[in-house]
Amino acid sequence: MKIINENIKDGRFKRVYLICGEEDYLRRQYKEKLREAITGGDDMNYSYFEGKGIPVKEVIDVCETLPFFAERRLVVLENSGFFKNACEDALVEYIKNIPEYLTILFVETEVDKRNRLYKAVSQNGYVSEMQIQEDSVLKKWVQSLLAAENKKMDARTLQTFLEYAGSSMDNIKGELEKVICYAYGREILTEEDVKQICTVTTENKIFDMVSAVALKKQKEALALYYDLLTLKEPPMRILYLLTRQFNLILQVKELEEEGYGSATMAKKMGVQNFIVNKCQNQAKLFTRTKLRQALEECASFEEAVKTGRLDDRMCVELIIIKYSQGQEKKNG
Repeated sequence: MKIINENIKDGRFKRVYLICGEEDYLRRQYKEKLREAITGGDDMNYSYFEGKGIPVKEVIDVCETLPFFAERRLVVLENSGFFKNACEDALVEYIKNIPEYLTILFVETEVDKRNRLYKAVSQNGYVSEMQIQEDSVLKKWVQSLLAAENKKMDARTLQTFLEYAGSSMDNIKGELEKVICYAYGREILTEEDVKQICTVTTENKIFDMVSAVALKKQKEALALYYDLLTLKEPPMRILYLLTRQFNLILQVKELEEEGYGSATMAKKMGVQNFIVNKCQNQAKLFTRTKLRQALEECASFEEAVKTGRLDDRMCVELIIIKYSQGQEKKNG
């Protein structure tokens, strides 16, 4: 991001950029920043392609068109899939010899760094990964949004807010707008405001469900699962998030045993500090063996669903029932 900001400030642009990563808000923001800086909002020298099946020849033909009454032409390709699958040689070769008047911007959620096009872009331009932001960055960002509205939160309220809103900047912004509207006329936003108005994320419900499983509260765990189903969450997404949670707990358990502190663990795992802190509490309730077993079974059940041997809803129920019964050993 720093390089892109410098390029925008100096007006000296790379010939090719790749913006990728999980954080939708930042991908969208920097796509628009580059578009505005390069074209000045003029669509005459701007072309946009989206989705899989983008015709490479058509893209190159557009790229070969000289800018009209401007210094540069911008061509944007979004969610092309070119960085996950094999890409045509013509585009890879074109990236190596982009004309001086042209900037090509790729915007992708997922990329394979072994991909030939990825290597060509990284060697001839700039790759910016828009990852989920750290706690400290999100807190400063929320505080800046609050300041723009002449509002404030104390540290505890801000922490609670982020626990409710999660790590998605889009979701954080939306939830913050709701709290600000709810507290209309007041400068200070309270923890009670947050609890009253913020929507509990699916990830938080999954966390609570895993806690209930670990504490052998089977009825509570199943009730949370049924709540998620009522909210129209697909069972396979719930299974994915459940698997992710078990994996996070295992990572925390192993890193903790290696002597790492919570801040370092959060950085290594690419998650927020409060997630690590919660996982540390959950890690005390599971053995490494049990966590690995749970991960293996989640993978096995996923395969059973995909091959039609097991119903998706029943699949998650079986995992919850199995790991929320009996007595959990605390050692190992």
